[in-house]
Amino acid sequence: MKHLKTAVLLAAVALAGPVLAHGDVKNPVVKMRHAAMKAIADNTKVLGEMAKGALPFDAAKAQEAAVAIAAQAAMTPALFEDPSNTDPKSEALPAIWDDFADFTAKSDALVTAAEGVDTSTLDGVRAGLGQIGGACKACHSKYRE
Repeated sequence: MKHLKTAVLLAAVALAGPVLAHGDVKNPVVKMRHAAMKAIADNTKVLGEMAKGALPFDAAKAQEAAVAIAAQAAMTPALFEDPSNTDPKSEALPAIWDDFADFTAKSDALVTAAEGVDTSTLDGVRAGLGQIGGACKACHSKYRE
């Protein structure tokens, strides 16, 4: 249970920062990036709330959240492909474009983690949430300010 709480906290911290800090973004592509990250955060929150018992477990809603995370993660590299899409409010580091293949691999790891969540059981959601949180942290640690 301690590891679950750590995973939920890591996922929340990793995903909440960019969502809260970008109210004045002007670049439309950067806005789309933030919307994608917010969608991932919102859906991770659904899984996290189920995992800690704040929401009742619902296999269908868990599956919906995992599918949404995977879909947004799959689109992430395309949103960052052009390094000229910048904004002073963005926390995207230049390292993204210095090693775009690794950035893409980290995005793919989130897709794999989300697709691998066993949403049929609460224990499966808990285990999968740890994988999702780890994938988010791996990318944000290297590529987010």
